[in-house]
Amino acid sequence: MSQDVYTVEHAAERLKLHPKTILRAIRDERLRATRVGKSYRILRGDLEAFGGLAPRAPASAAGARTTAIVDVPDVSPERADRLMSMVPAVLNSRDPAGPPARADVVYDPGARTAKVVIVASPGDAGAILKIIQVWLES
Repeated sequence: MSQDVYTVEHAAERLKLHPKTILRAIRDERLRATRVGKSYRILRGDLEAFGGLAPRAPASAAGARTTAIVDVPDVSPERADRLMSMVPAVLNSRDPAGPPARADVVYDPGARTAKVVIVASPGDAGAILKIIQVWLES
């Protein structure tokens, strides 16, 4: 979540190279990329390493952490099950090299409420909160 992803065209533009040069570097395994359908996606760190660019310090380099609690009223047991499977999935989709993050979901069937407790870097917490907001609006 904390690293930008580039297409071949954007990578070529950023390094001021031709897109075929980027594709050749991927094919020759000098530039790491992930194939998505018929195109490639390149992580910012891999592009910076390939291009000799100075990597930017991540926003969480100072070790800033935030805690967020989301109260969700009127939650059915089925919807609570979906929430309890969605939150860990979001955490597992993060960059494993990024700062640690934790999120727990607690469901009270008697009150039909759920609480999501997030402890993460401000950027990761914000991304998780956005996903929860989209889920709540659906």
